[in-house]
Amino acid sequence: MTVENDPVTLIREKALWMRRTAFRMVHKAQLGHPGGDFSAIDVMATLYFGVMNYDPSRPDWAERDRFIMSKGHATGALYTALCAAGYYPEDWLETYMQPKSLLNGHPNRNYLPGIETNTGPLGHGFPVALGIAIAGQISGADYRTFVLTGDGEQQEGSNWEAAMTAGHRKLENLTLIIDRNRLQQGQGTEQTAGLDPLDDKYRAFGFHVEMVDGHDVAALLGLLSASPKGRGKPLCIIANTVKGKGVSFMENQASWHHGVPNAEQFAKAMEELV
Repeated sequence: MTVENDPVTLIREKALWMRRTAFRMVHKAQLGHPGGDFSAIDVMATLYFGVMNYDPSRPDWAERDRFIMSKGHATGALYTALCAAGYYPEDWLETYMQPKSLLNGHPNRNYLPGIETNTGPLGHGFPVALGIAIAGQISGADYRTFVLTGDGEQQEGSNWEAAMTAGHRKLENLTLIIDRNRLQQGQGTEQTAGLDPLDDKYRAFGFHVEMVDGHDVAALLGLLSASPKGRGKPLCIIANTVKGKGVSFMENQASWHHGVPNAEQFAKAMEELV
């Protein structure tokens, strides 16, 4: 079977490229959030190379599926996904976080194609995705809306206002994905403001909830590509992930929330990301 006919292999290859490229970007800029990039990349690769309907030559195509990166600091994951999807050339990535670069530390829809809304202040992306999904429901459009949030971000009350409305409106065209790496800036989520049982909370708000290994692309593909029609409620996928996934010294280390590698660390990461 060729890679083109094997979506799981294709997604894995894209995810590897995204990790290597995002880490090079962070190393060159000496800025970024690589831990959260790496926990989210398998979800991102699955969406862009196995699930979503889009056309990079027509970023504003009315029938496109919408993706919102609510954890807006994870631009290494987002920018590499959009580049690999064909929205802009790879050499643009070389300007990451440089003065006057289009590739800011947080995504700006006025600068880059493929970005649906500006994000960065946590808790804002999910409410925007809610509005987009409501617009699709009212107009009878077939597009789907996907939003990826951090788990620490779930401590923002605006998420729960959005969840209440999404459940009330039975927005089956809306998929919320929570990057459940259990770490946020400084320490664990459960030490900061406990979230568990997160699955039961979203069920109480009227969501269909699935829990999955957020690095098992075959499982992610099965859940995310399933048709939402007839489900009668929004979908919440709690993706259990590892912060810094793929690099031994980064995994499950809160310091890599916004840590940047020195030359030795960069070389070791490139040896491991194969």
